[in-house]
Amino acid sequence: GGGSIRIPASCCGLFGLKPTRGRTPDPPTRDPAFGFSVDHALTRSVRDSAAILDAINVRSGAHSLPVPRDGFLDSVGHSPAPLRIGFTSQPLLGGALDPDCRAALERTVQLLGEMGHHLEEDAPLLDARGFRVAFVMTLSSELRSNLDQAATLIGLPLSPKDFETSTWLLAELGRTLTADQRMDAHRMLQEQARLVARFFDQYDLLLTPTLARVPVKTGSLQPNLSEKTAAVILGRLRAARWLTRLDGIAALARKVFDFTPFTPLFNVTGQPAMSVPLFWNDHGLPIGVQLAARFGDEATLFQLAGQLEKARPWSDRRPPLLNEGMKSTTGS
Repeated sequence: GGGSIRIPASCCGLFGLKPTRGRTPDPPTRDPAFGFSVDHALTRSVRDSAAILDAINVRSGAHSLPVPRDGFLDSVGHSPAPLRIGFTSQPLLGGALDPDCRAALERTVQLLGEMGHHLEEDAPLLDARGFRVAFVMTLSSELRSNLDQAATLIGLPLSPKDFETSTWLLAELGRTLTADQRMDAHRMLQEQARLVARFFDQYDLLLTPTLARVPVKTGSLQPNLSEKTAAVILGRLRAARWLTRLDGIAALARKVFDFTPFTPLFNVTGQPAMSVPLFWNDHGLPIGVQLAARFGDEATLFQLAGQLEKARPWSDRRPPLLNEGMKSTTGS
């Protein structure tokens, strides 16, 4: 619900497209993550992503979209007419940008300009702090509901030892939120979504880095020991309300979005967005760039992705593998 196709795509040198909300079937019993979450695949080629989306693009669920007549696979072979593309290196939800991610964006701007597209530095003006807090509150509310439903289904009480520390703490936060707080969070996110929609009245696409940092080491985003200890204590005391008194929600949200300040926005708006693996840094690590389109316009994304894939092929590139200090000889 916050970039879990585009994030691993960027970290692994793969192509990853998040379809428009309603493009793929919803689960029959609920709307996952308030509609933020959309299923699709990670692929090496643009063609495979389009073919898979054609296969699973059926009318099903509350937000179903019309099925395109010619299909998305056909779009890949057609270069788009010159597009008007806004771009920004400023993290949409706050934080700092790694120089390698900035360089990947700048090289993409240059490449798109050489292809004949029109680029202008611009981005929606968001309330980054308000968005971050509202997003965490919304997801923690759903997580609390999911855990309660799981307890009912298995007929057993749940405890902190059953979950990762951060999962349990977020669920406890969800327990403390009132109906008013949940609705205020929902309204905040919808206000931001309307701002983004107006931005796309002027532009066909928005270009950003996919992530604010290069791929991180496994486990580095997990809570440290002191954070785990504090979370366990809060969980046992059912004292997650302390987070709100200490402005802890804002601090928690800020840490989450330091790594992913670009992707969650389009889970909230429901627009299609893709991570394209165009560049690698000097250490051989892949760095994706994100392009987002208007609601329902995957076709333009596939057209441009196919054009980029021809200009900068990536299917034969592999990131280096690091294992206990031993570096593989594959990749570049």
